[in-house]
Amino acid sequence: MPQCRTFKSKAVEQVIEDMKERLIDPDLARLFENAFPNTLDTTIRWHVEDGSTAYAETSEQKPLGTDAWKGPQSFVVTGDINAEWLRDSAGQLASYQALAAKDKKLKTLILGAINTQAEFVIQSPYCNAFQPPAPSRLSGSYNGQQDDVHPLYEPSVVFECKYELDSLANFLSLANDFHANTGSKAFLTPRFYAALSTLLKVLTAQSMPSFDPDSGHFQGNEYTFRRNTNTGTETLSLAGLGNPMNAATGLIRSAFRPSDDATIFPILIPANALMCTELRRMAAILDEAGKSESAKNFRARSDIMEEAIWEHGTAVHPVFGDVFAYEIDGYGSRVIMDDANLPSLLALPLHGFVNATDRVYLNTRKMLLQQRGNPYYLEGKSISGVGGPHIGLQYVWPMSLLVQAMTSQNDTEIMEMLNLVVNSSRLGLVHESIYVNRVTAYTSKSSIAFHVAVMGYPLTRG
Repeated sequence: MPQCRTFKSKAVEQVIEDMKERLIDPDLARLFENAFPNTLDTTIRWHVEDGSTAYAETSEQKPLGTDAWKGPQSFVVTGDINAEWLRDSAGQLASYQALAAKDKKLKTLILGAINTQAEFVIQSPYCNAFQPPAPSRLSGSYNGQQDDVHPLYEPSVVFECKYELDSLANFLSLANDFHANTGSKAFLTPRFYAALSTLLKVLTAQSMPSFDPDSGHFQGNEYTFRRNTNTGTETLSLAGLGNPMNAATGLIRSAFRPSDDATIFPILIPANALMCTELRRMAAILDEAGKSESAKNFRARSDIMEEAIWEHGTAVHPVFGDVFAYEIDGYGSRVIMDDANLPSLLALPLHGFVNATDRVYLNTRKMLLQQRGNPYYLEGKSISGVGGPHIGLQYVWPMSLLVQAMTSQNDTEIMEMLNLVVNSSRLGLVHESIYVNRVTAYTSKSSIAFHVAVMGYPLTRG
């Protein structure tokens, strides 16, 4: 109910009422009514007009000579854990971006989220999930793991430090979408520029190969991650380095996937594609702001990445023809698959990298949506769709069904996917994953807000 929300928006309430009138299927209407405001209902853990004022009221020592936490701040948790994932929070707010120009409170909330993410990126750019900010005076959480990570991080700031390229891409996406929908450049503060500088340093470091191109000698990596675990996808091989990456690809390493699972080969194509798109979008904003040199650097890297994805990130499949690979190493090795989590190969048109009618994309989509083409296309008695190694080989992620609907040109397929999601959402919210043989068996109990938020995408984007 509106009065129970942790953050209230008149524009959001109006969309809910409008959609309830437009949607003929009462179950779909109810699911949208529950899912669309879920982020506002449950995950806005802290929002203030000026975080620096809140900082002054704490016992924490504010960094000297900085504008840290100045302006609106918003801490958006993932739902099931009192921590903020950069990727998830950007995705959770995505459906509200189009309403920000109509609702000042919502606009300030999203601006605050950009400012808060900028602080996180400045402090620990290799990390994916963060504790409540010190000015919030909220208690943090312990993830229960034993991690050995370099660069070192402050546990009171960071919840988990898995380096995922898409986390940084989503930080850019949050700001790019805000500008696209509001025209505002209020986020272009000294702290945001500092975050951009930090991000570029990471991209430069993670584009370096494992071996020096001239001498052939091993040159290591700035980032390493080792976890004491018996689950292979939770840590990196080779003493925390991950598998080697070749020189001269023009692409960026990602130690982990958006599922928080370790990559097999270090160049994750969907994450590189998203970063490529968001760098180009940010370059346009920087041009508008008179930062032509920075814009030039962003655009140049985006151009290099785009060309490199088409050169190195595709393969000729014996059945499906020219397709995108999921991961590569630059030596010619490729992983052919897709994972339900975003960014994904299936979602490449949604990430702005290709048109949904592109020939290579259509070949890839056809491959991904059948079991003989994608090892993580999972089939059962009750439901079929894309899953991933994070949960196992018998659980489909409804998120992938919604992406399938959004990338389809076929009305029948779109309705089929929406019906599958509605029929598997018996508790009135979208689950993380569904057991293929019984839709009443699921994971997460609707507690991961990003997955719930994706339900709003196909219904509010035309």
